[in-house]
Amino acid sequence: MSINDGRALRSIRRKGRVVAFQTLFEADLVGHDPLEVLERMLVDDTQDSGVEIFARHLAEGVLAHREEIDRKIAQAAPAWPLAQMPSVDKNLLRLAIFELLFDNQRVPVKAAINEAVDIAKTYGSENSGRFVNGVLGTIAEGLGEAAQGGGATSEEEAG
Repeated sequence: MSINDGRALRSIRRKGRVVAFQTLFEADLVGHDPLEVLERMLVDDTQDSGVEIFARHLAEGVLAHREEIDRKIAQAAPAWPLAQMPSVDKNLLRLAIFELLFDNQRVPVKAAINEAVDIAKTYGSENSGRFVNGVLGTIAEGLGEAAQGGGATSEEEAG
């Protein structure tokens, strides 16, 4: 894979994560059906097919595993009940935890955490990046050393 291919893959994955995050955020905040929100976002933004496939995979994965993901958040951040957690933080955590626990062969653990922290810094509050990093770090510690690499040495190889 060339350097440009790797950059293109990272760009597709970043855009897919943002679309999935925005979908989950809107559905959580205003109660819209998440699959309808996703369809609208994909049509409105005329995304690259790779972005569409990845965003759909992430959003549908979070929805399929949401109860278990929410239990993991509650265990890792007991001082922050989900109902009181900012929607940005909560939905970024859901997205990253899906990648860490249910889709960990696609992206290394550190890459999933870094992506979530970067998106939190863009969309969240001043403290969102640190909070997301702390919760995901706690969850990653529970994965063990073998899982830390996520099955690939870089995000380009995880594609």
